Amino acid sequence: MLTKISRQLFIVVCMSMVALVASMGVPRASDTYNLNDEGEIGQQVFDELKGKGEIVSSSPLYEPLKPIAAAITKTAQPHYGRPFKFYLVHEPSPNAFSVPGGNVYVTDSLLYFVKNTEELAGTICHEVSHTIHHDSMALIEKERQIERREIGAAVLLGPSIAHVLAIQLIGKLNSLGYSREAESAADLTGSDICAGSDYNPWGLVWLFQDFDKADLGQMPQILSDHPSNQNRVTALKRHFRDKPAVFGKFNPDPKSAKPVAIPKDATEQFLR
Repeated sequence: MLTKISRQLFIVVCMSMVALVASMGVPRASDTYNLNDEGEIGQQVFDELKGKGEIVSSSPLYEPLKPIAAAITKTAQPHYGRPFKFYLVHEPSPNAFSVPGGNVYVTDSLLYFVKNTEELAGTICHEVSHTIHHDSMALIEKERQIERREIGAAVLLGPSIAHVLAIQLIGKLNSLGYSREAESAADLTGSDICAGSDYNPWGLVWLFQDFDKADLGQMPQILSDHPSNQNRVTALKRHFRDKPAVFGKFNPDPKSAKPVAIPKDATEQFLR
């Protein structure tokens, strides 16, 4: 049992930790983001996913994913100060998400959902754009005031600040916390990156249209509840019209798409 003096000291320590975390642990959106902080948070997310057994370390599904990721990395890497890395995760819903530090996660279910190479490339381009825009860090900052007390108390119990932020970030990504502006910006930047990587940026349009036709139990992270898919498609088409020198050479007809070869039993191999 704590004495009165001990309780007072404990409260002072808690308040000091909260202040320290608020001033150092969670960057403000208006500040220059520290890439070392982003890398540490990203590593903690990786460790958390790996600890849950969600990361697929070896799978035939990497064969169609790696060349697409490599081409996109070549275009996107100059815009971000840490190396992009791509991992498959085992989840039932077709999805993809990025975290601070350069890691991009693609669910094995997404590779079975996409109808062509362009749709897969569009998804990856969208996610690396979130990283380039530091959207995950902005997502943390968005609720910084609410989290101060929670983070300060958790740090006293042992985990590092980055570990606590990583756990909270995973929850926010799953709850589709990106803003309308962040999603729209990632769509447009993603289409630019796809074009620069010589992948047809219409793939992202086709993907949204395919999601509209599908009956999915849980909305994938790439599909925010705002803006609507149709609004995003309209914005992309406008972007394509506004930059004919960049996008004019790409065919809007999905029949022109390149098929992606996906092994049928790769997920079953992972489950065995």
